Amino acid sequence: MYIVIEIQRGETVSTITNSYDTRNEAENKYHTILAYAAISSVPRHSAVMITEAGDYIKHESFEHIS
Repeated sequence: MYIVIEIQRGETVSTITNSYDTRNEAENKYHTILAYAAISSVPRHSAVMITEAGDYIKHESFEHIS
């Protein structure tokens, strides 16, 4: 199982967690989050992919400073 976490940091921090049976499904969600994060107005918008055991796979983040 793969877990994709979306993190949005503005005045507060919000997290959204999704789990997937296959790596390809998780990759799809991971890149979908990042596509939106690239143009987001949220000051820091990130995605993280881990396994169900908590092993790190990858992360990426966009910072939008005005």
